[in-house]
Amino acid sequence: MINDSLLPLWRNYLELCKPKVVAEMLFTAVVGMLLAVPGRPPLVPFISSLIGIALAASSAAAINHFIDQKADAKMSRTENRPLPKGELNSANVIAFAIILGISAMLLLVFTGNALTAILTFLSLFGYAIIYTVYLKKMTPQNIVIGGAFGATPPLLGWCAMTGEVHPYALLLVLIIFVWTPPHFWALAIARREEYAKAGIPMLPVTHGPEFTRLQILLYTVLLFIVTLLPYLTGMSGLIYLASAVLLNIGFMYCVILMMRNKDNKTAMKTFGYSIFYITVLFAALLIDHYVRLPL
Repeated sequence: MINDSLLPLWRNYLELCKPKVVAEMLFTAVVGMLLAVPGRPPLVPFISSLIGIALAASSAAAINHFIDQKADAKMSRTENRPLPKGELNSANVIAFAIILGISAMLLLVFTGNALTAILTFLSLFGYAIIYTVYLKKMTPQNIVIGGAFGATPPLLGWCAMTGEVHPYALLLVLIIFVWTPPHFWALAIARREEYAKAGIPMLPVTHGPEFTRLQILLYTVLLFIVTLLPYLTGMSGLIYLASAVLLNIGFMYCVILMMRNKDNKTAMKTFGYSIFYITVLFAALLIDHYVRLPL
């Protein structure tokens, strides 16, 4: 029987890993893995690489908690995280992040392939250090540039199965890269006062919500075009195409509604739809991979 006093401690460490974010990343990594091979992937590298990517993403999330702890304490959305609440101290978090990171690299090197380990390390370093330490507080384009690091899971998954960087894997990265700004800026509009209080120059803080809504619209149009590329390049078929068109129409509707209503509630609904959008879009890629409709 687990000691009840240990449960809050484990919950705190689990929260450091940002499990919901990591779960979404792992889902796209799994899609990359399965799309990379015609049939079933080899079991051992599939499982070990997935665990390695999960550990690396969790390590980056823990480092993000450590670096952002002062800003987190100023925002209601993050003030209850383990570090601002004093449930864990900085030494705990750094040690935890290092253990996760080293474990991830060892697992990927010895049970996967070196290229996947290198790319995973670069993604970890890019998100945890380049984005969190520098870009996040330096420019309102932080999420655009930093989004490249968060878009890599399908590439990592693909590479774990094949040992190569395939153009189709880069196309998956491009989709997430273009999706990230409208996804995150919708949240930033609703939370702009908190970001301003924390001194983080998110686009709605520096340029205002109206300008940000316009940028979201433009990125959504670009996303519509980019998400057609898997079909146009022969990577996917009609199931994916139909799903992508319907999902993009829904996204465009949410964005136009957000531009008309100009309230935080609609912005949060758009943010919520964006998560549904990317999940179903990648699920459609996977279904299409195994069930191709005749032309």
